[in-house]
Amino acid sequence: MSVYIKTTKEDIDYEAVAALLNSFGMSGRNADEQEKIFKSSYAVSFLYDGDKLIGCARALSDGVCEAALYNIALAREYHGRKLGRMLIESILEQVRGCNIILYTHPRTVAMYEKFGFRRQKTGMAIYQGNADDLKRMEKTGFLLPEGYRFSDNELGRPVGGNDEKTEI
Repeated sequence: MSVYIKTTKEDIDYEAVAALLNSFGMSGRNADEQEKIFKSSYAVSFLYDGDKLIGCARALSDGVCEAALYNIALAREYHGRKLGRMLIESILEQVRGCNIILYTHPRTVAMYEKFGFRRQKTGMAIYQGNADDLKRMEKTGFLLPEGYRFSDNELGRPVGGNDEKTEI
């Protein structure tokens, strides 16, 4: 096994990137779209075993203080060999010094906590898709149910849905 990381965007097998991300249900985009996505990203890491792409990760960033990680995937047959750690460390190194937001599958939260990531209560998102897509995302734990509120984070609003504002 000859494993190495590439952090350039040229000479990448974007067909393999698309297949890898699709295998985890992370994206249904084709190779041309994945190439555009990764080439538009601030930082990328591609993990290879010889000539075979086995992992990928990307970051959006201003390069100074803020970054967001996306599309972190490692081929299933390589799980359990600490290669995912290598991939994550590579992308984190490229955005060192930035506050980092991570979008991940609910099953991988504990793994990212080992890298120092902490869960947030106030993160919000707008997703494209239909009602069935959003329900699937709720069912798998990506989204909280619409209207869900934590009992202690309604600063400026009383808990219970009353629209009357209170002073902070």
